[in-house]
Amino acid sequence: MRILILALATGGGSGYSPVASGTAGSIVGLALWALVGGLGGLPYAGVCAAVIGVGIWAAGRAERIFGRHDDGRITIDEVAGMLLSLASLPWRPEVAGVGFLLFRLFDIWKPFPVDWLDRHIKGGLGIMLDDIAAALYALAVIAIGEGVLGVRP
Repeated sequence: MRILILALATGGGSGYSPVASGTAGSIVGLALWALVGGLGGLPYAGVCAAVIGVGIWAAGRAERIFGRHDDGRITIDEVAGMLLSLASLPWRPEVAGVGFLLFRLFDIWKPFPVDWLDRHIKGGLGIMLDDIAAALYALAVIAIGEGVLGVRP
């Protein structure tokens, strides 16, 4: 069971990257989006919900295994964040690039409430929530760019 927990929590091992493990986890999320992004609607939402649910479970258990809150090796939150950042967007290189950069920006910068969630919510839920919030910021910026500026990545 430990191997399964760590495989899931580390985003298929991306969390073991010697540098920028969060970015490596985001790349795994980008690859998963390339595979399932075309599903659209409810099937895509189901994949996102499954990754988030499994992520909460696996991240909470991995946190206990690693012995510290939101250990850098836990990257399932970045996988989920990328999926949400690109929800309902078409698979094109420019879309992938914009979504990736915006998600990484908000995940690293942690504007309110991302920073608050990161500091105050513990366990697997806390690990996942700050990345979900960062993803919603990225998705909002993309939506504003589309709606207000008429720019679609």
